[in-house]
Amino acid sequence: MKLSVALITYNEEKILGKTLEAVKSIADEIILVDSHSTDKTIAIAESYGAKVYSEDWKGFGAQKNSAIDKCQNEWVLLLDADEVVSEELKIKIKEIIKENRDIVYEINRCSVCFGKEIKYGGWSNDYVPRLFKKGAGYLDNAIIHESFVTSKERIKIKEKLYHYTYLSVEDYFSKFNRYTSAGALRRKEKNKRASIASIIFNPLFKFIKMYIINLGFLDGFHGFILANFAFFYNFVIQVKLYMLQDEKRYFYKK
Repeated sequence: MKLSVALITYNEEKILGKTLEAVKSIADEIILVDSHSTDKTIAIAESYGAKVYSEDWKGFGAQKNSAIDKCQNEWVLLLDADEVVSEELKIKIKEIIKENRDIVYEINRCSVCFGKEIKYGGWSNDYVPRLFKKGAGYLDNAIIHESFVTSKERIKIKEKLYHYTYLSVEDYFSKFNRYTSAGALRRKEKNKRASIASIIFNPLFKFIKMYIINLGFLDGFHGFILANFAFFYNFVIQVKLYMLQDEKRYFYKK
């Protein structure tokens, strides 16, 4: 059985080489759908023999479905461009493909943020569906944090997939506006509403949950910084959602 690795990208030159280097020994094919990157993303991908397709952005779910559809092999490993397969996971993937069971495998994704693996604060034990047979399911149309829809059995595997979430504070805030806007839009689609109370208390609860209840303080300085960033992230989402509820008041349109 052969394996296709599927990814979507937009200006991922900082980590993409590491991602592709980790899978080159197990991938029979690398499919990459790029949203018109302006950095070295495409050149890096092509240096690893990836088949690159340039497409307009359709949303995370639709873009990933497009990448999966282009895979020619029976097995698909779906990765984000900032996810790196561990040596232990590579061995496990080979074993799974050899067994050839029609199951969706959820992989243990471990977050690496600002150069450190984050083990607390709700960032650990994040199992994500990443390895499956083509046709086993699809990604929904969520603007952000899309879900894998399948009727197949799901099994969790403990081998690690390292998620290089943010390389630096600059990297965090370069994605901040796009992610908070998408988060606000998704909440609006689900008919959720923001209020002055939610703007005040939702971010505060997020900080307490992440830093105290989920033991984020055990990650030391990184845990403290991430809990504060989570406070601000949720504050901005609530503000943007509040404004979306009354666009005539808060948005000027030419």
